[in-house]
Amino acid sequence: MKERFMNLATCLLAMSLSGCSGENGADPQQTVTPSTSVKEQLANTVFTNGNIYTVNPEQPSAQALALKDGEIIFVGDDSQVQNFIGDNTRVINLQGKMMMPGIHDVHMHPLESGSDTTHFSLNEAETDVEYFIDDIIDAAARNPQASWLVGYGHTIEALLNAERNPREILDDAVADRPVIIMEQTSHSMWVNSKALALANISASSQDPIGGVISRDSFNRPDGILYDNAGDIVMEIAINAQNDAAAKDYRGFVEYTQPELNKHGITAISDARTYWQRNHLNTWQELAKNNELSLRVSLGLWAYPEANDATQITRLLDMYQANPASLLKVNQVKFYMDGILNNTTAALHQPYEIDLLGLHGNKGLNYFTPQRLEKYLKALEPAGFDFNIHAIGDRGISEALDAIENASNGKARHRLTHLEIMDPKDYPRFAALNVIADAQVAGEFTKPQHWQENIDYIGAERADDIIPIGSLLDNNARLTLSSDWNVSTFNPFVGIANAITRTPQAISLSDAILAYTLNGAYAMRQDDITGSIEVGKRGDLIVLDRDLFNASAAQIKNTQVEMTWLDGELIYQR
Repeated sequence: MKERFMNLATCLLAMSLSGCSGENGADPQQTVTPSTSVKEQLANTVFTNGNIYTVNPEQPSAQALALKDGEIIFVGDDSQVQNFIGDNTRVINLQGKMMMPGIHDVHMHPLESGSDTTHFSLNEAETDVEYFIDDIIDAAARNPQASWLVGYGHTIEALLNAERNPREILDDAVADRPVIIMEQTSHSMWVNSKALALANISASSQDPIGGVISRDSFNRPDGILYDNAGDIVMEIAINAQNDAAAKDYRGFVEYTQPELNKHGITAISDARTYWQRNHLNTWQELAKNNELSLRVSLGLWAYPEANDATQITRLLDMYQANPASLLKVNQVKFYMDGILNNTTAALHQPYEIDLLGLHGNKGLNYFTPQRLEKYLKALEPAGFDFNIHAIGDRGISEALDAIENASNGKARHRLTHLEIMDPKDYPRFAALNVIADAQVAGEFTKPQHWQENIDYIGAERADDIIPIGSLLDNNARLTLSSDWNVSTFNPFVGIANAITRTPQAISLSDAILAYTLNGAYAMRQDDITGSIEVGKRGDLIVLDRDLFNASAAQIKNTQVEMTWLDGELIYQR
């Protein structure tokens, strides 16, 4: 990484906030020759005149910071940092700008969301899916060599409100090859007859674990595949693309990673690493080729339909936690349930509407708590932490039950999404040392949108969705993340929404903590990142404004001036 960014850093630093001093023409009044006793601590880079927010309660703020070989060797005031400046030290005057630790986004989908494996996108605002036919015909014409035509973007509500069978609508667009279109939440797929045939799905097919095959009045598949039923077919479609891995690689290097660095993100967790789609191989190639400018932890996808013994053995074989590498393979992603607006999120009490005819109308399980316990006992000793999708109150309770029954107490498991919660579960996060991970950057998560869930779960349960304030009141360790591309990965949108979502608003300092040190804890790197302290690595960002003297609207518009990873400049505005 150092070799890759050295030229970039040199060029950009020449145009730094107020220019550089030291080897590029030091100001003699700024440079103090250090005494012999501290010469070994001369810094490579020194920042002065800053408004440094450290996320370190022992030293919350500072003016200056010194880096040597990527490590923070000093945090303090401008007068003291002079002792670390030598003839070859770059000195960057921050001009009073705010510096803080790099952002950790512990739940996103960076390979899937930036890849050209998706051939086309539909407008999620369109409510009449008949209008999609021309768009799909056009996409088929633009991709004549695609053995499977893959799309993205409609809403499940649009399909459910269609007057015709969704399969027939898609057949009218393309009948001679398989088509699969991911709904914008990723929890259902729209497929044509050719796709169903190639996936061997017929009227006699049984629903897979964690999924539902939607059917018409004659029991024939109607073209909507919910949750894992759709995941299984999407895997067939992606693996049919011979160049899928190359597209994933190129999309990450050319678009996703530069955009993440631009937004101050220095560490991410891939929350769904489909290792049977070559995702793991792609990440390993990125690391081997020194292409990473982020710290990355992979959440290996736990396939619900897999044989447990076989899958556990395979997961153990893939574990990798080399402290010298930016890439770690040390998490596993489990789904307990689905989502609210297709009634697959697991609830304690039935839904208000019966959409899928599920037993008890209380949603579904990808993994039962008993199966989750089996994986906990098998994978925890190797060092794996679990990232567990749990949206409904039953899914959350069952995940916590499994952890309480089977965890060794040393792991850093987290439950993510946490939309509908039983208040009895609030204190269990702290008691079990389970991380509460939430996403509030999306407009749909704001309190003014809670009423949209009333038809599904009633008015009482639709209140206080994603209760981050209540979780903090009960001493939970909170992380905030994006779930990109469901929501924007811009952390400043998430921070602004977190501090304004009354009645579940949190403080600005808690929101920053959730995106920094708590995220580093979840990724098992809080010993080296997440706060600005002597001995930690130089993962730093400089902002164009002081977040603590800005309104929520102003915070949303924050621009990152510089992003540093391991003491190397990887982005400058």
